[in-house]
Amino acid sequence: MNYKNVVVAGAGVLGSQIAFQSAYCGFNVTVLVREEDDQKAIKKRFKTLFDTYTSTINVMASKMGKNNSVWALGISSPEKFNKRLCLKNAKKAFESIIIETRQDVALCDADLVIESITEDIKIKNSFYQQIKDLMPKKTVIVTNSSTLLPSKMAKSTGRENKFLSLHFANSIWKNNITEIMAQPKTEEKYLKELEEFSKAINMIPLVAKEEKSGYILNSMLVPFLLSAMDLLANGVSDVETIDKAWTLGTGAAHGPFQIIDVVGLETARYIVLQYQKVPDIFDPLFKKMMLPYNYDGMLKILDKYLSEGKKGKAVGEGFYKYKK
Repeated sequence: MNYKNVVVAGAGVLGSQIAFQSAYCGFNVTVLVREEDDQKAIKKRFKTLFDTYTSTINVMASKMGKNNSVWALGISSPEKFNKRLCLKNAKKAFESIIIETRQDVALCDADLVIESITEDIKIKNSFYQQIKDLMPKKTVIVTNSSTLLPSKMAKSTGRENKFLSLHFANSIWKNNITEIMAQPKTEEKYLKELEEFSKAINMIPLVAKEEKSGYILNSMLVPFLLSAMDLLANGVSDVETIDKAWTLGTGAAHGPFQIIDVVGLETARYIVLQYQKVPDIFDPLFKKMMLPYNYDGMLKILDKYLSEGKKGKAVGEGFYKYKK
């Protein structure tokens, strides 16, 4: 793997984290955004990440850092931890990330493009068609899609042999995993390169051997979140009680609606729309499992919250309120 220049398309919750983590680990990172995107908000998001990394590093260097529950393996392994170096890397990441709106400028020397835009297959395919002739031959493209099969988007990239999925979990400095999933036309060498890249940015690569809607993590997580929203949509219980049922009943740190707030209600809405339609992008077993839910009720609830500006934890309020 000879990747140096990484372009992250999209600066949402995960896009910004992927960009910061890649820069923290020494890669040259450019974030490609739309002209209409609020660049002040994007810069603020990176400042928040810088503050998070800095505070986490300081905790890791304290007595509290001996507790595994507060250690962030995406920042450093315990045996290699060096507070001064980690703080230096966080500062360098914050100062070095380039935000670019011009596709040709952002992509002209890209080794790896990580697409992390709206979870809508039409929007993704349109984006790939826009950029396919702007990249050098060397460029490998991955999608950070949480549900969509790469084979349904590969043709639009113009380089099916160099296209696959690289999905990250939220809070990647702590939940340091990537899910790598090829599609039938992906060359084996690029699967190996993405495993190497994942390790280079302190992630643990998890390889899906077959294409699967939802991959590994979301094949378990999304039905869990939909089940919670279905309970709310059908009036079975309220947000707080559903979350308590899960946290008290399982010992989990967070309930489903707390997780949705972190993921973002807009992302949740896109996922609900995808599952509501049950299109051919999903395999038969997954389609059968997803059919019984009250999707109309879920959308009604999400639309109400979104219309009130309650997009999730990133903006200070979703199903819950948060201190900014």
